[in-house]
Amino acid sequence: MAKIEIDTKSGFCFGVVTAIKKAEEVLAKDKTLYCLGDIVHNNKEVDRLRKMGLITINHKEFKKLKNTKVLLRAHGEPPEIYAIAKKNNIEIIDATCPVVLLLQKKINKEHKAENDKNKQIVIFGKTGHAEVLGLVGQTGGEAIVIENIEETKKLDFSKDIYLYSQTTKSLEEFKKLVAYIQQNIKPNASFKYHDTICRQVANRIPNIRKFAASHDLVFFVSGKKSSNGKILFTECKKTNRNSHFIDSAESIDNELLKSAKSIGICGATSTPKWLMEEVYNTIKRNIEKQ
Repeated sequence: MAKIEIDTKSGFCFGVVTAIKKAEEVLAKDKTLYCLGDIVHNNKEVDRLRKMGLITINHKEFKKLKNTKVLLRAHGEPPEIYAIAKKNNIEIIDATCPVVLLLQKKINKEHKAENDKNKQIVIFGKTGHAEVLGLVGQTGGEAIVIENIEETKKLDFSKDIYLYSQTTKSLEEFKKLVAYIQQNIKPNASFKYHDTICRQVANRIPNIRKFAASHDLVFFVSGKKSSNGKILFTECKKTNRNSHFIDSAESIDNELLKSAKSIGICGATSTPKWLMEEVYNTIKRNIEKQ
């Protein structure tokens, strides 16, 4: 029978673990708990918690709530959310990741500093991503978000640039961006950058490459909305062309199992361990039937 292995370094990052633990603790006492946005970008885990009483709401719905409890997920939220909560007597269960929280404080402090009124606070991140919206909110919406080097055209290289990064972005891409700005910044302007990428996430890339290379067939388990999942799967595919993206055990193509001698199962920082174990058990049963 083929060797089947789950990547021990895949699965929830500590920020997501904390958020889910807080949700479970509250739900053990209360019948319902609201969560602002999906607690994690994985439909299977969201469904599991929904059955326990977790109700996912959007920002428009949040503004209408009063006298209740709302969990803020690991991605973090802008200051206006806390102001609305105070006004509407909403108890915040704050599960903002400590790494994200520290980054928010850094950006907020820089925004309030009177060192340079013409400075540009720049965030390397995905436009519209929950974490990025929270970071931009620290500047009153003034921060400039860029997703890649091509978008540096938004910047004025004759003015000071203060660069930060979404915590889950690629460290390699961040370094390339820093080098490009250093090469193009005008002599009369200054450039300061802050490497705010979470190493627990950044280290997943070299780990996932090594894991993918050690198997002849790889199943990458992730929710389709996970940006981290998309990045890590791309790295999987680069290393091992026989890598396949699945969101559940039902998505497994049994034809792929027939010739495989070594099968690897890995996932994103938003992928629960129980889901990877479900995939493992399904693969094992299907191979035994062949």
